[in-house]
Amino acid sequence: MSTKHAEAAAKFLKRRNMAAWHNETLWMVRAKRDKMSREVPEWEELRRKACELKLYSNSHLEELLTEFERNATANGAIVHWAKDAGEYRNIIYDILRQHGVTRFVKSKSMLSEECELNPFLTGKGIDVVETDLGERILQLMHLPPSHVVMPAIHLKRAQVASLFEKEMGAEPGNSDPTYLTHVARKNLRHLFLNAEAAMTGANFAVASTGDIVVCTNEGNADMGTSCPKLNIAAFGLEKIVPDMEALGVFTRLLARSGTGQPATAYTSHYRLPREGGEYHIIIVDNGRSAILSDPDHIKTLNCIRCGACMNTCPVYRRSGGYSYTYFIPGPIGINLGMAHDPEKYCDNLSACSLCLSCSNVCPVQVDLGEQIYKWRQRLSAMGKANKEKRRISAGMKFLMERPMLFNAALWAAPLVNILPRSMVYSQLNAWGKGREMPKFAGESFNEMWKRNKVQGKEEKK
Repeated sequence: MSTKHAEAAAKFLKRRNMAAWHNETLWMVRAKRDKMSREVPEWEELRRKACELKLYSNSHLEELLTEFERNATANGAIVHWAKDAGEYRNIIYDILRQHGVTRFVKSKSMLSEECELNPFLTGKGIDVVETDLGERILQLMHLPPSHVVMPAIHLKRAQVASLFEKEMGAEPGNSDPTYLTHVARKNLRHLFLNAEAAMTGANFAVASTGDIVVCTNEGNADMGTSCPKLNIAAFGLEKIVPDMEALGVFTRLLARSGTGQPATAYTSHYRLPREGGEYHIIIVDNGRSAILSDPDHIKTLNCIRCGACMNTCPVYRRSGGYSYTYFIPGPIGINLGMAHDPEKYCDNLSACSLCLSCSNVCPVQVDLGEQIYKWRQRLSAMGKANKEKRRISAGMKFLMERPMLFNAALWAAPLVNILPRSMVYSQLNAWGKGREMPKFAGESFNEMWKRNKVQGKEEKK
């Protein structure tokens, strides 16, 4: 199996201070999530309900999406269907071209990252501006997001200050967060006012009303869609929810899980086109219906993109978002990458310790760690299994199937404690790279068990 992730992670870890800061920052968000969840007595019931709602929605997509289209059309929206990334991009470009749009603002859409919309439109002569602060920073730095909710979490404010000095004329050396926010706001205001069209993604799409729901903390989605009369929204078909009651379950879980807030600052509902304007909605498949055919991985479509699995993952926190080869990192990204193209993204499977912390915090009960384990079982058939690990596994099997040899190995293991360091920490010892080996106990668990068992019998006598 490819070692792309391992190599990128090793590069990330060379910046020890940065790696430690990244780990601590994400764990702080995880701790806020825990605090919030404990304040909701019915938290586990909400998770169970959310999982059931998602499984229902994803098994009734035709019914719910048709209902959504009917209601959205009745509201005055124009609904389009895209089977893949190419159709999605072309639909958006055709809408913009027909209206002569050259200045286009966007907000909150990982789908556009998935379908590589920005470079496509830029190549067609359209100026595309990301309006959410994190995405805007990364756009100016020509970098992709490293997290689904906090896309620029890997950057420190000094780096942002330097960027704003270069791109926006900010004061040299002023990295005060409030000042930098005002600089960004002033810069974006002009872009908002002069945009000819705006686009958002969707956190949820409500079948019973035709609403698009976008959850943000900055309000830039609202600002972007309030100025131009041409607005577009696009969502993956798994974002559909049956009704407002179901939406309430998800909005109670989303911000608490993702950022440790009771709710996002803005939960915006888009239903009608602006007076004298047009509102286009694009429903995108791009491989999602294929995931429905795999019973082992169907719950991948439950994901509401809260990022909780990234915040808790010990591998993501210590290796950074850019160590993954799929555009979404962390546990959910590993699974989505494999669902879309297992040959291309199988290297990410090594980025998991199978601690299952991701499964335990997921607000919609996606069995993330368990799914990664199942994907790993397919590696041999794909011809992608790591040869060294296969040899080690075969050796362990040989040893454990022979009790005399196994017990002899246990007896000899403590000898490692007195070997010269150069012999223990050699090229053959992958565990010893970057960490200290544990000391082998003088008494094995087998020996301790037998001794205690004998003592217990004697005490009973």
